[in-house]
Amino acid sequence: MRINRAAPIMTKTNEAYSRVAIDAQLAGQGWNTQDQNSVRYEVFVEDGTRADYVLCDRHGRSMAVIEAKRFSVSPGDAAEQAKGYARQLGVPYIFLTNGDEVRFWEWEREAFSHPVKTFFKQDDLERRFATRLLRRDPLTVNIDTRIVERDYQIECIDILCREIEQGRRKLLVEMATGTGKTRTAAAFIKRLFEANAITRVLFLVDRIPLAKQTEDAFAEHLPDYPAYVLRAGRRFQDEKQITITTLQSMVNIYADYSPGYFDLVISDECHRSIYGQWKKVLLHFDGVQVGLTATPCVADGDLGDEEDTLFVRDTLRFFEVEKPTFSYKLKDAIREGYLAPYQIYKAQTVKTAAEGGFEVKRDELDWPTMDTDTRVEFEKLFQGIDSLVVDPSALERRFTIPERNRAIVREFRQVLDNGFIDSKGVQRKPLFGKTIVFAVNKRHAETLAQLFDAQFADLKPSPEIRYADYVVSGMGSDDTLDGMSKIRRFKKEPFPKILVSVNMLDTGFDCPEVVSLIFARFTRSTILYQQMRGRGTRKATGKPVFTMFDFTGVCDYHGDDDPMAEGGVIVAKTPSKKKYEPRRLLALDIDDHIDPTTREWISIDENGNMVFPEASEIKATELGTSFEAWLLAREDINPGEESWLRMIGSQLRANAGSMDEFSTGHFAFHPFSQLGGYPQAVRVFGGEERLEVLIDSLNAAVFGLDKSASQDTSSRDDRRGLMQ
Repeated sequence: MRINRAAPIMTKTNEAYSRVAIDAQLAGQGWNTQDQNSVRYEVFVEDGTRADYVLCDRHGRSMAVIEAKRFSVSPGDAAEQAKGYARQLGVPYIFLTNGDEVRFWEWEREAFSHPVKTFFKQDDLERRFATRLLRRDPLTVNIDTRIVERDYQIECIDILCREIEQGRRKLLVEMATGTGKTRTAAAFIKRLFEANAITRVLFLVDRIPLAKQTEDAFAEHLPDYPAYVLRAGRRFQDEKQITITTLQSMVNIYADYSPGYFDLVISDECHRSIYGQWKKVLLHFDGVQVGLTATPCVADGDLGDEEDTLFVRDTLRFFEVEKPTFSYKLKDAIREGYLAPYQIYKAQTVKTAAEGGFEVKRDELDWPTMDTDTRVEFEKLFQGIDSLVVDPSALERRFTIPERNRAIVREFRQVLDNGFIDSKGVQRKPLFGKTIVFAVNKRHAETLAQLFDAQFADLKPSPEIRYADYVVSGMGSDDTLDGMSKIRRFKKEPFPKILVSVNMLDTGFDCPEVVSLIFARFTRSTILYQQMRGRGTRKATGKPVFTMFDFTGVCDYHGDDDPMAEGGVIVAKTPSKKKYEPRRLLALDIDDHIDPTTREWISIDENGNMVFPEASEIKATELGTSFEAWLLAREDINPGEESWLRMIGSQLRANAGSMDEFSTGHFAFHPFSQLGGYPQAVRVFGGEERLEVLIDSLNAAVFGLDKSASQDTSSRDDRRGLMQ
């Protein structure tokens, strides 16, 4: 019979407390703790000792041992004792816990246990258990050369599989843009599936529009392993083996699934996809973590930008490495002929290349277009003087110099028509063809698109055709919706030939036919610069080289002046190897990074159409997101408390239209009433005071509430009534 655990007086220092917490966590993961066919207690083993818990499958077969210790004891201290139980019972899995921390151990394949968020659901444990006897060393499974055939891709997959077999659980891959990261990932996934090393995969991207590209690639290369895109507000599709999504799309549902749901988690462009507050969502899942990135990942590297350095350090720290597990750089790919070499045309526009910044005269500013506040600000700046020295990165953000934009457009057309003489006296002529222009903001993009269209009007088949167009991200739903159709036309149709981009084509956009990149935007970010440069590296028929037109000094700033592989020559109209060093500068609005959370809240259905949710859905998502951000930021929550807090989070989402705060009065209602209501909540949270503090903190984070002392006193009186 089951031992009655309610009788002992429970404190955090004894084992009875731990076992009550364990029971609650098991129940939270769907285990029927009353069914001894699933959860067995105090199980005798051959040597006469007893295992605290044994978890079984739906047929009653033992799968895992749980060894419980009191709160003050580290779970790892029970490893040898638990291994003895597991060996005698013939089970492959062990959970070690003290009611607060949970550790998981596949003791026959791993030397040590590792922390997990909580216990696995029964079906997740069953999946692992079922494939255990069929598992093979992935290195004995042939790589599908119909997916990848290049030596470096095969080497990458072999290294990853070898590391996994040696017990590594976090791996980082650095591969240059255009070298086939997605195809390599697909072949890697297929090998692990065929080796029965995994059963479910989570593939993370940093933007949902990129998820569709990945889904199409997996449909082509992995037809036997169904994949789907999870969008915000949806649930995981248990029948599919590969889930493609963003962290933000999982924020409101991930906690409903056990840590064992995914066996493998791959983060594409991981420096962005896992960056920020949501990266803790990844820690919920117990799968092997693999990061993919095209950016440089060296711990002591100087990237020239403080936030870039934090990105890289944060990425290395997350994957617990000092350098990538595998690296294949841009220069390697160009040298070996897999990517197109490039040449750079550098031209000075106004004084942007001047050492220490450039001069802006009062009469050069477009005063009539300024709003009142901006005009007042600049009147103060120019008070008593006729010019300012300005940081180039402020161009087009607060300073508009129309002649500069016209000069860029004229210069580009002249170079295409007439070519240019490189530093060796060789005549060079860039290709006419698809061109991406990187602009600063919407106004700048629109201006450049109109100027380019007018400059190339003689090449248009008819006046109404746009030779140049523009796309903008982060401005509004109309911009983004229209932008998708413009991008499709740019890739599939003859016109537009030139597409001016603001944050839409900088990363993740693939169009091999692009032969020119125009930098009309300065960025200090090495990561962003390399991503922008990567838009031209893919090879195509009739494309021996691509050309970067630098009108902002960005190539010099990032030291991009080394000769590339054979056939690629670096040229400059006015060469300068000196990096830009600000002196006496006015630097305004110079942030170049886009917060990943601002780029995700666009739902697209299976046909690629925008889906705008109802107001109640939006509110539920907002409350759920605020709740998750608050909970993820707390470092003082134990599993028992988290279980109750997640019930509160569910109530917030379910009642988003009517709830404007959570109060202790809600504990009188379902589902809390079934668990003992407010009195039990007080016990779970260790007293009224701690419960009050957490609820006040939650309301402040989710609803923006800041209760006064008098309100707190009244609330305490209400709570005392609930206790009676």
